[in-house]
Amino acid sequence: MTLPRLELRSVSKHYTEGEQSVEVLHDISFAAGPGSITAFLGRSGCGKTTLLNLAGAMDFPTAGEVLIDGRATSALSEAELTALRRNKIGFVFQFFQLLPTLSVLENVELPLLLAGVSKTADAARDRLDWVGLSEKAGAFPYQLSGGQMQRVAIARALVSSPEILIADEPTGNLDTVSGDQVLALLREAATRFGATILMATHSAEAAAIADTRVNLRDGRIQSIERR
Repeated sequence: MTLPRLELRSVSKHYTEGEQSVEVLHDISFAAGPGSITAFLGRSGCGKTTLLNLAGAMDFPTAGEVLIDGRATSALSEAELTALRRNKIGFVFQFFQLLPTLSVLENVELPLLLAGVSKTADAARDRLDWVGLSEKAGAFPYQLSGGQMQRVAIARALVSSPEILIADEPTGNLDTVSGDQVLALLREAATRFGATILMATHSAEAAAIADTRVNLRDGRIQSIERR
């Protein structure tokens, strides 16, 4: 039996505010395999970003388990977590998070450099070519449109061929045309590269590309829809 690439088993998350414990997620369970897109939908504050942080091993559940390739993230050492985040997980954010003092090419190269890869330019140029921005390699983020910056962010997230791509409102700051371009790239990242994509979104257009749609309300799964 093949293990899912990512699995959440009865995951809950609590935060302490003063003397009160606030429950952000309650008893969340789902699994995602290679080449799939899962969209998380719901109002602001329903727990979407917290869920993505747990799935990306940036945070850990109060109860339950998050498993990546069958291993619980909470059982990994700091060194193992660092290697997991660098080698197996890519991140795309609503506001791009490009470093303004680095060129486009240098931004895309950065994950490889942090992972200790010695020759990075060819891989970075290949990803820039894939997102249609090879001619912008020497430009700086301030010289790009919002849609171009998000495409650079996707190139950066996928330069090390991660197994899992975490996308938090990837079209939330874009116009319709730019958003459609980003969604097409995410769909291709799943089908061409086999990435497991988890996406938080308010957008019906973004949710439409997903294989699975998880509707959240007040930190709980309200429904799961599959194509």
